Amino acid sequence: GRGWRSGALVEKREIPMYYFKITDYAEQLLNDLDGLDWPEQVKTMQRNWIGKSRGMTVRFAIADDSKTGLNGNDAQFLQVYTTRPDTLMGATYVAVAAEHPLATAAAANQPELQAFIAECKAGSVAEADMATMEKKGMPTGRFVINPLNGEKLEVWVANYVLWGYGDGAVMAVPAHDERDFAFANIFGLPIKQVIAVGDNAFDPKNWQDWYADKENGKLINSGEFNDLDFQAAFDAIGAKLQATGAGEPKTQYRLRDWGISRQRYWGCPIPIIHCERCGDVPVPEQDLPVVLPENVVPDGAGSPLAKMPEFYETQCPSCGGAARRETDTMDTFMESSWYQFRYMSPRFDGGMVAPEAAAYWQQVDQYIGGIEHAILHLLYARFFTKLMNDEGIVPVREPFKQLLTQGMVLAATYYRESADGKKTWFNPADVTVQTDEKGRPVSAVLDADGQPVIIGGVEKMSKSKNNGVDPQAIIDAYGADTARLFMMFASPPEQSLEWSDSGVSGAHRFLNRLWRTVYDFVQQGGAAISKFAGSQDALSGSLKDLRFKLHSTIAKVTDDYDRRQQFNTAIAAVMELLNQYDKTDCANAE
Repeated sequence: GRGWRSGALVEKREIPMYYFKITDYAEQLLNDLDGLDWPEQVKTMQRNWIGKSRGMTVRFAIADDSKTGLNGNDAQFLQVYTTRPDTLMGATYVAVAAEHPLATAAAANQPELQAFIAECKAGSVAEADMATMEKKGMPTGRFVINPLNGEKLEVWVANYVLWGYGDGAVMAVPAHDERDFAFANIFGLPIKQVIAVGDNAFDPKNWQDWYADKENGKLINSGEFNDLDFQAAFDAIGAKLQATGAGEPKTQYRLRDWGISRQRYWGCPIPIIHCERCGDVPVPEQDLPVVLPENVVPDGAGSPLAKMPEFYETQCPSCGGAARRETDTMDTFMESSWYQFRYMSPRFDGGMVAPEAAAYWQQVDQYIGGIEHAILHLLYARFFTKLMNDEGIVPVREPFKQLLTQGMVLAATYYRESADGKKTWFNPADVTVQTDEKGRPVSAVLDADGQPVIIGGVEKMSKSKNNGVDPQAIIDAYGADTARLFMMFASPPEQSLEWSDSGVSGAHRFLNRLWRTVYDFVQQGGAAISKFAGSQDALSGSLKDLRFKLHSTIAKVTDDYDRRQQFNTAIAAVMELLNQYDKTDCANAE
């Protein structure tokens, strides 16, 4: 594939990196979500990202004729993690990631397998892609032994197994896992049903959702475990695996440690010095912070700091010998994970935040940020806050009390594609669009040359897609109030907003109407509304309705603004009030 921003070909490489051990906080990060006054969508996204699961570690003994090229524990057993130990008797093969030691050993004298492994390593590692990509695999010729029934299972290298998740290996139960089912049908591998749900008939050629049902199924074809439900089978099989040393219960998380190394200039330097004699040595505290050089001109190829001897050439703090400073910088999420605390005492030079300031300000009362930050920035900020609290730096465990996730501002995109696949994007202001009778776009041309451009659909406004709208142009044409009103009224704040020139015009018309109403009232000295000193019971029906509408609007706008943060409905309520006011004769109070 290509980089979405640069168009450059993507190449995977193994490089040394530094990590923050966020996995040590996985359970806290998960449990503390329950106490947060945050949108449920964000909390659900974080729960799924942390991905706690309860399962079993299962060890399949390596067959005696399959140990060539393996050492240590790798030559004794192949370990997998599964959330479905109840289906262990239905395993018909084992699949490993391309990077697994067993795959490497098996490929030593198999050029075809080596080529397939290289292909897998160059492919996607996104879990979303794994679910939909074409299933590919190749047998290794190696075998392992099922610890429950002693069956010999062949080991395959499969492109749908991730090295970074669990042990980089899965026990494949085609009858009860959709990916394994598809793989087994492609390669003609055995499919053995071990779960039955009522009288449903099992078809080994056509997947049905009930095959994976663990709530309503009972074990079959599983010997002593027949007729057990999921939980009973989980416990019984787990006990047998533990008794034989072939497995044990395990809680696992999808969350991975936070890789912070970046090969770029902008970012906090990693305070490590590499010495051939002493190894990796932290920069002494008295020499912190490591300051970035200011005479850097990135050329777009590799790390700029790695090309600056004046930056990386240094002395080892331990032995005084020649050494090299780390040239990677930290992920910029590192800085944004705790900046809110630095704002409490920005000039404090005795640490990250002044203790008295941290005690006074505590945490952010209201955070406004996009939903795209749910599983990175917001999770990292929560991690950093807990870390700082554990170190006694701040008195709170969570960074943000309340959260509003505003939606994206979207706009149409237009582009041309060159022969080499590179796209050139054009601003909507420079394009003329032709529409059909229903107002739907059917074609577009670039104003500069009159030639067609491709309609790319509606996407988030961005510099990379060149589909931003210049706020100053809107302000010059309509005023800042119109721009603000349109953006608050066009959609609920948490939903995406599709930019509409006609919508801006509509907001401008409403403001003009509101202004004229108030202006006319002021110009007439209030004559348009007669003074009323009686009780509400003396009001006419329409005036009584208007009075009720006024007070209900005040209540709704207050609630929408303060509590619900639904600014669009607050504005709509004011529009309704103005409509009713215009229809009411206010000159005669009685």
